[in-house]
Amino acid sequence: MTSYSSIKTEFQNDDAKKEVSIEDAEKAVKTLITWIGDNPDREGLIDTPKRVVRAFNEHFSGYKENPSEILSKTFKEVQGYDDIVVLKKIDFESHCEHHMLPIIGEASVGYLPNKSIVGISKLARIVNTFAKRLQTQEIMTSQIINAIQENLNPLGVGVVIEAEHHCMKTRGVYKKKSLMRTSQFKGLFLEDEKLRNRFLDFAKD
Repeated sequence: MTSYSSIKTEFQNDDAKKEVSIEDAEKAVKTLITWIGDNPDREGLIDTPKRVVRAFNEHFSGYKENPSEILSKTFKEVQGYDDIVVLKKIDFESHCEHHMLPIIGEASVGYLPNKSIVGISKLARIVNTFAKRLQTQEIMTSQIINAIQENLNPLGVGVVIEAEHHCMKTRGVYKKKSLMRTSQFKGLFLEDEKLRNRFLDFAKD
């Protein structure tokens, strides 16, 4: 079993692959602690770089997930079911790509099956996969709906997300009650207003 300390993350930078070790990441956190004016070697902070890197490994675990693999298992025995499937109140935590501050919200995902369905837990996992990355809410909405469309090929699909953005609540404009809502539709959900409205009604509280 791979130990946590040996995990390395590869990323693309100016067309050249680099490897960043756990130790490199911990040094970066230590540098930031020093930059804000504190002492990273004092008792309360001595293990903070390790804790932050472990937290980041959890916060951004979506980069290690493959949406196509998550949605690869489908079921064709639906006993004639031919109506929409909606999973709502999928809670998630993400981080904005501009300030790396939390985005906390709920997603509703619905689709009209095309001869096969997917386990409902997979819809929640798709939301988590894209949430556990640096994000904007608009991009996350598109990524979720595109993954479902490309892998399930449903007759229609819709995604609605409502979230609070801490980059607005805890800094900048300090709008603590603000909520952002995004939505996107494909196939019959886009073409058929009645079907789209049924999905939106299902997605309401």
